[in-house]
Amino acid sequence: MKTLIADKPVRILKAKKQLEKKLNLKIGIEGNKVTIDGKPEDEYLGEKVLEAFDFGFPFSDAIRISEELNIFEVINIKEHTHRKDLKVIRARIIGRGGKTLKVMRDLTDCAFEIKDNEVGIIGKAENMPNGKSAVLSVIRGAKQADVYSYLEKHRIAPVDDWGLKDEKDKENL
Repeated sequence: MKTLIADKPVRILKAKKQLEKKLNLKIGIEGNKVTIDGKPEDEYLGEKVLEAFDFGFPFSDAIRISEELNIFEVINIKEHTHRKDLKVIRARIIGRGGKTLKVMRDLTDCAFEIKDNEVGIIGKAENMPNGKSAVLSVIRGAKQADVYSYLEKHRIAPVDDWGLKDEKDKENL
């Protein structure tokens, strides 16, 4: 059994039945303390999903962590800049009308969320380095267009080939 401290226990309470069903856990909420009980591997995944959900991610993005090869990481803006105007940095990450976050999401296949002076990222392990480098570049002052260009050049192509050969290919061997 693990105990977590939640900033927004009401969000978890509203989605409690869905979370219990998807994560194979028993969730208890008492004030801002959230307890999870289940198999150790389910508790570990449940802890990560609840952290992401409490961070502010929508249910659909947070539950992606329970799928294979998806991870959740948090970048603290203060650790990567000496600037004091963190409001401006947060605004640069979000972009006008949320455009920067949307483009980064499309190019990296990662979900981004900003809470206070932290940026949360959920994505597949192979896409995470691109997502992290994009956020860090914007924090350090890179132009958004340069970040987009970098992401387009270093985009991870989806793997469609499962190693199965067509009958024509087998005849040629």
